[in-house]
Amino acid sequence: MGEFSRCAWAKKELDIQYHDEEWGVPVHDDNQLFELLILEGVQAGLSWSTVLQRRPAYRELYDGFDPSIVAGYTPKKIGDLLLNPKLIRNKLKINASIKNAHAFLLVQEEFSSFANYLWRFVGNQPIINHWETPEQVPAQTNLSQRLSQDLKKRGFSFVGPTICYAFMQATGLVNDHLIHCFRHSDTL
Repeated sequence: MGEFSRCAWAKKELDIQYHDEEWGVPVHDDNQLFELLILEGVQAGLSWSTVLQRRPAYRELYDGFDPSIVAGYTPKKIGDLLLNPKLIRNKLKINASIKNAHAFLLVQEEFSSFANYLWRFVGNQPIINHWETPEQVPAQTNLSQRLSQDLKKRGFSFVGPTICYAFMQATGLVNDHLIHCFRHSDTL
């Protein structure tokens, strides 16, 4: 390994920027958490690169990922989103994002913030893994299965255990930067 290396999945420019600046960094801001929850659901069956390319359009067309606005989307707004080529035009995913906004608001009400709800799954401390190879990084864990079950019980969609694990990695609940990656110790 050279003196500067990063996780192998970060190859394209946007992936590298996301890896270097965001992935694995603990997130406690509810709007950022909502954005990542929705984008991880949108990503199902697609590459994260595809989602990152469309992220600016999502931010614009989803009103800055304000869950209180998204929860109020009308059938006309949903139709407009489905017709917009800047988005991934999947009716199930768009409907799920609105359903998730409603559920998100209920969790905020119950726990004072979504961050309070989410971070209790890891005892308010990131889980720091020490993977040496990409093959060691799991697609899901017992913890992501528990989070998935709890979110589903609370009315969320597109939150299977694999999506939940990717969400946990994205929001820094789990640090899965490889030990040789320059970001492994940066996020500690």
